Amino acid sequence: MTKYLKLYSHFLKFSLSNSLQFRFDFTFRILMDCIFYVVNIMFFKVIFAHTSLLGGWTEEQVMIFVSAHLIVDALQMTFFSNGAWMIPVYINKGDLDYYLLRPVSDLFFLCLREFALNSFVNLIIAVVISIYFLTTSTIDFEWWQILLFYLLILNGSYIHLLIRIITITPVFWTHSGRGLEMAFWTLERFAERPDTIYKGWLRYSLMFILPFIALCSFPTRILFGESLLEVLGYCIGISVLFTFVARFLWKAGLKSYSSASS
Repeated sequence: MTKYLKLYSHFLKFSLSNSLQFRFDFTFRILMDCIFYVVNIMFFKVIFAHTSLLGGWTEEQVMIFVSAHLIVDALQMTFFSNGAWMIPVYINKGDLDYYLLRPVSDLFFLCLREFALNSFVNLIIAVVISIYFLTTSTIDFEWWQILLFYLLILNGSYIHLLIRIITITPVFWTHSGRGLEMAFWTLERFAERPDTIYKGWLRYSLMFILPFIALCSFPTRILFGESLLEVLGYCIGISVLFTFVARFLWKAGLKSYSSASS
């Protein structure tokens, strides 16, 4: 554990120094994410201008859900996305050798090497937004509900990363990740809406095949009197299951990998 913490501290130092070299780009990225936040909030504000409920949830509940989605998105952009985006390139060019030869977990090195300082600023903004919606809500929350809410958001961000790895891994065989990448970002849009609006086979698909509704909707359910054991069991179960699936597919892909030296 100490080795990984020390390694990650070096990742942070390198990323921070690199980010501050391009200050206009750093500021512009923060601004763009803020616009993204405003658009997401206003989208549901427009909907609730015409209805009082969305899938059985009130505007207060949906706004808390939106804040959870903003945090998950900011966590991804801060810690994982910059590294994950490059994995298909490394696979196709044979540059994955550099990471496989390191005496640490290859996925740790690949996914956590790049830390986005601008997105970390937006993560703070997203947390502030969630605190605002929680504190201005007419619902009385217990302290443990709020704690579990944020812990399950972290778990949701981890599940998001696992789904990303699973959709990246087929590049070992297809040699092109563009179609899968577009499919991933398209399907991710399901996570931006409360799970209560999905019914039938689509809902079950989003729960167990590509569990995007585990990212934000189920953490939010903790606050609204849902069955605690069911929500916790589902979220933890999905994270454990998809950890094994992601690792299995990744190891299978490495067996088919053609390195730069082969």
